[in-house]
Amino acid sequence: MILADTSVWIDHLRSENAEMRKQLTRLNIVVHPLIVGELALGSLRDRVRTLAFLDRLPRVRVAQLSEVRQMIEARSLYSQGIGLIDAHLIASIFITPSTLLWTMDRRLRSVAEALGIHANLP
Repeated sequence: MILADTSVWIDHLRSENAEMRKQLTRLNIVVHPLIVGELALGSLRDRVRTLAFLDRLPRVRVAQLSEVRQMIEARSLYSQGIGLIDAHLIASIFITPSTLLWTMDRRLRSVAEALGIHANLP
């Protein structure tokens, strides 16, 4: 499965991303509630329909904040230029088997690659 972060979703929602369309068609995309929340804070075309679609997608397991904090220390994720939501996504990937992270964010991508959890998609 592939967890597409907010940067990928924004790109797709603005100007349909062909790779995202392909992965959605193959039922390979999962979401995290914090990503849906971030998207809900933005300007969405056909807002009600878009949010309903996101709410119907399968979700990764959501890590508890204590698990995220423990992972930050165990994996030395501090001072890497990622935020708390990014760390939540990474922790959720570790507790959701066979899931990779797809991001267009340079810093998050670098961390995901170092951890071996980056989905190598365009």
